[in-house]
Amino acid sequence: MQCHFGVKQKAVSAFIILCFLIIPSFALAGHGDSKPVKKGILLAAFGSSMPEAQISFDNIDKAVKKAFPGVPVRWAYSSAIIRNVLSKEGRTVDSPVTALSKMMDDGFTHVAVQSLHTIPGEEYFGTLETAMKFEGMPKGMSKIAVGKPLLYSDEDMTRTVKAIIANIPKERKAKDAVVLMGHGTPHSANIYYPGSQYYFSKIDPKIFVGTVEGTPTLDDVKAKLAKSKAKKVYLMPYMSVAGDHARNDMAGDEPDSWKSELTKAGYKCESVLKGSAEFPQVVDIWVDHLKIAFKSLDH
Repeated sequence: MQCHFGVKQKAVSAFIILCFLIIPSFALAGHGDSKPVKKGILLAAFGSSMPEAQISFDNIDKAVKKAFPGVPVRWAYSSAIIRNVLSKEGRTVDSPVTALSKMMDDGFTHVAVQSLHTIPGEEYFGTLETAMKFEGMPKGMSKIAVGKPLLYSDEDMTRTVKAIIANIPKERKAKDAVVLMGHGTPHSANIYYPGSQYYFSKIDPKIFVGTVEGTPTLDDVKAKLAKSKAKKVYLMPYMSVAGDHARNDMAGDEPDSWKSELTKAGYKCESVLKGSAEFPQVVDIWVDHLKIAFKSLDH
């Protein structure tokens, strides 16, 4: 019995040793040689079809490359409408999924995607979901991290409000009002706009936030303006770029533009066609979010 048991024990031992020898071979056959670490950055903006908006994107691009010397930086626009308009003009800008596919093919193993959206709404979460699909994909990226949009935390709100106020034209007098036009959204993240109103009001009671496609509305802004007793209004976009909404819906000459509506209501209007990404203090917030995302690639 002892002899028979010894033979069985040797057979089991031999089988275990064989498994240890074979399993790594299967693993290598499935994954190939491990790729060297290659880090990159993808900047994902909503996008704009207006040439005047490019200054905002150039400003961000310059700041990111300064903060991350030697790290390849690529761009994507999350808006399909914007990409289609540009395509008809002969200019191609990748979607986040196309940009990430190209980065995967180019051997990037660790990618930090920075959302250049203002609020954590549909565009941000769509970019986030898309990016995370590429992590762990066969022969894909080992690690993906997505940086938060401009407004996310209490600190972001406070910093952004101070940055916007610092960039209001110097000739504005204390009795003059400032109206900021945000985009607005049916997404629950629209709450960041009335939230912004609260933060601005704590510092300057004559700054009012409205939106094109959400709340507060222009009518809400008009009601606040009436109580402010202001006679002059500075109109500024509360968006990263001074694109179509800023130049037409806000400052346009059409009868239904904000400038026209407020002029009819008796206010003297002055438009400031600068997106928030033209202000270095605002760009610093996006860059700080990217730094956090990029650092997390090492964990």
